[in-house]
Amino acid sequence: MSQPTPRTLFRTRIKFCGFTRPGDVRLACELGADAIGFVFAAGSIRRVAAEEARAMRQALAPLVDAVALFMDNPVDEVREVVRQVRPSLLQFHGNEDDAFCRAFGVPYLKAIAMGGELADQHPSALHVRYPGAAGFLFDSHARGGSGGSGKTFDWTRIPVGVQKPFVLAGGITPDNVFEAIQATLPWGVDVSSGIESAPGLKDGDKMRHFVEEVRRADCHAG
Repeated sequence: MSQPTPRTLFRTRIKFCGFTRPGDVRLACELGADAIGFVFAAGSIRRVAAEEARAMRQALAPLVDAVALFMDNPVDEVREVVRQVRPSLLQFHGNEDDAFCRAFGVPYLKAIAMGGELADQHPSALHVRYPGAAGFLFDSHARGGSGGSGKTFDWTRIPVGVQKPFVLAGGITPDNVFEAIQATLPWGVDVSSGIESAPGLKDGDKMRHFVEEVRRADCHAG
């Protein structure tokens, strides 16, 4: 007897970002997050010091990635975070060029501000400007913003033909992530404010609901 065909062969990756408490990190891992993000961008209300992130990293479950988020941080700051936190992925939201992003020996995602001019160019411009990127993150902020605004953007503006994995961010919540995945079919989704009770403080029920909705979207893919 032949086996039934799976409804989907793809699993959308989930990144929860902006953590400030080890307990929230542990719970996020238990609920099924694939990656945990720590923010080091100056001016962010979720910014943590390298020492704080290193302590929270100890709460990570096996096979869950630590992601370090920067926005035009000095090279010495990035190096210190890499040394102390040992992230498996870097995420750059500023005007960093490819050479800067590659200089730390860690794979990186380049955030593309959907309110900036680069978002309106041909997708090949992304690959030309950031050939070393492991992928791109499309966020709703304007150029110079670090994300975490809680605002969505017009998902139809995502460049067609991007040849690398992309992550969808910007105003994603448990209430709209199903629609977001169905509309854009991203490699992953990134959420911060949408799973919080207050900036930097994660809400367990919202995290659980978010994961459930992502998995529901995966089951309806195709």
